[in-house]
Amino acid sequence: MVELEVIRKFLPHLGTDLQKAFAQEGILKEIPAHTEVMQEGKHVTLIPLVLEGLIKVYTRNEDRELLLYYIEPRESCVMSFLAGIKNQPSKIFATTELPSKLLLLPARSVETWVEKFPGLNYLFYDLYNTRYSELIDTLNQLIFQRLDVRIFEYLKEKSRVTATRLLDLRHREIAQELGTSREVITRVLKKLEKEGKVKQTDKGLELI
Repeated sequence: MVELEVIRKFLPHLGTDLQKAFAQEGILKEIPAHTEVMQEGKHVTLIPLVLEGLIKVYTRNEDRELLLYYIEPRESCVMSFLAGIKNQPSKIFATTELPSKLLLLPARSVETWVEKFPGLNYLFYDLYNTRYSELIDTLNQLIFQRLDVRIFEYLKEKSRVTATRLLDLRHREIAQELGTSREVITRVLKKLEKEGKVKQTDKGLELI
């Protein structure tokens, strides 16, 4: 059980009845950065709603990863929502990018809440629209954009969601998230540095 004031503080836009339901059945959990919170193939029994922090959602094929989207504060994971209410295994991986405070909602309860509380449907409809648009953008980048443009857009988005221009990223990590090789990332970052778009330092990558 979570204190109602906590729910009201982070989710003031939800109706009072839904806030009370979240407080009564939700689980509040603080999770360190770089912790896996969801794994492909495992059934979803708890649907995360981010109150503070950031979660990275991605898919994996052997040793390659592909970043799908980020879950920011006051957002949840549409893929987890669908898997949870349908009692299906997860199709994605999810890892905290930053220390995060999560509200974990029992999937069985969410399944009944979608019929009882229209506000919950609006929340996930909006998220579905956002995630769908982001996935379309990702596909467009993969198919139509040059790799240097795609990498620079990735760095700008990472800077936005983490609220810093100095990114603690390694070439291997970028390669994993974009589904390419470390050697390719190294070559492209040198090009971006020559163009004055990024600066590589001992502390990480700085966006100019």
